Amino acid sequence: MKGNCIVAQSGGPTAVINSSACGVIEEAMKHPEIEGVYAAYNGILGVLNEEIFDLRRENPDTIARLRTTPAAALGSCRYKVRKEEDFEKILSVFQKHNIRYFFYIGGNDSMDTADRVNKLAEERGFEFRAVGVPKTIDNDLALTDHTPGYGSVIKYLATMVMEAGRDTEALYTTDTVNVIEAMGRNAGWIAAGTALARREEQDAPHIILLPEVPFDASKFKEKVKYYLDKIHRCVVVVSEGTKNPDGSYIAEQKGEFAKDAFGHTQLGGAANYIKELIERDVKVKARFAIPSTIQRNGIHFASKTDSDEAYIAGQKAVLHALNGVTGKMVTLVRESDRPYKCTTGLANLSSVANGEKYFPKEWISKDGFFVTDGFFSYARPLIEGEVKPLIKDGLPDFMRFKKHFI
Repeated sequence: MKGNCIVAQSGGPTAVINSSACGVIEEAMKHPEIEGVYAAYNGILGVLNEEIFDLRRENPDTIARLRTTPAAALGSCRYKVRKEEDFEKILSVFQKHNIRYFFYIGGNDSMDTADRVNKLAEERGFEFRAVGVPKTIDNDLALTDHTPGYGSVIKYLATMVMEAGRDTEALYTTDTVNVIEAMGRNAGWIAAGTALARREEQDAPHIILLPEVPFDASKFKEKVKYYLDKIHRCVVVVSEGTKNPDGSYIAEQKGEFAKDAFGHTQLGGAANYIKELIERDVKVKARFAIPSTIQRNGIHFASKTDSDEAYIAGQKAVLHALNGVTGKMVTLVRESDRPYKCTTGLANLSSVANGEKYFPKEWISKDGFFVTDGFFSYARPLIEGEVKPLIKDGLPDFMRFKKHFI
């Protein structure tokens, strides 16, 4: 099938989402069936607004440097396509520009959008192929062993926790407790990943609070006191999605911007909540840190394994589409831990869109404040190797597209 292709990025950026875009773009340019290679500026909004730029007019070196540039170089968005007229508009834009291949890099909602556009094209008799590329630091997409972006965020955040732990150890006589907030709305994968920082009992983190474990303030305070008695300090990692026993979040934003585009409650403040609880009830000084979006974009210490797998997922999406596959998302399939071996597979877009993968209960310690050895075996291979960004004047040098709009 000859025609043009379009690639788009959606949702929260990651350290390796651009590696996936690079995989799509470089592979697409190898095949004569794909004539024009386009990008939607700011995700699906770029299609709806007909803000589409020509990637064949970009310097190949610029495209290659996607692999050492963080965030979403094509532009991203948080936009939930709900109205039928929006889907009709998306398809009409694709028809107008003879776009026969659609590669959407994103999470659940992105896969839902790609699935619905694919089904509409089939209904209208428009020959078209849509293939999703997985992306989310949260690691909560169904039907894939893990997601590109996850290995890098836990590598970066675990390093921050190691450094914060040494800072607390050096000055525990003054700053006795340190609380660090990890991203993660409903699944504790990111917070759990900081456990990799701990090689000995005295190493941080000492306590991890997960959304999957209802927060018990009394038991938590006893655990903090245990570490204060034993090693005279305590570093706590709290997932932003940590919940009370009644299912409410321990901290959430209020006011005009309390909801996002999908109607989700905006989270933030869990670390401050825990810090104030400790100071009030345990009577020791505590500090808190909220890395927020910084943790998801740390390209200077991103995982090479993660980056390589993100690139391969993009490549495979193109190859599958050229072989007639549509309505699927590329998945990562783990074949072994030692040695680590990962291949790719396919899952239905609709199944991914309607699924969510929580942190497994069997990987949570009996007291609910840490993880088991099973998680270490799962997570360690994902952080191996380092991405080495280009350096200019002592700092990373990132690419930026010229954006020649069609």
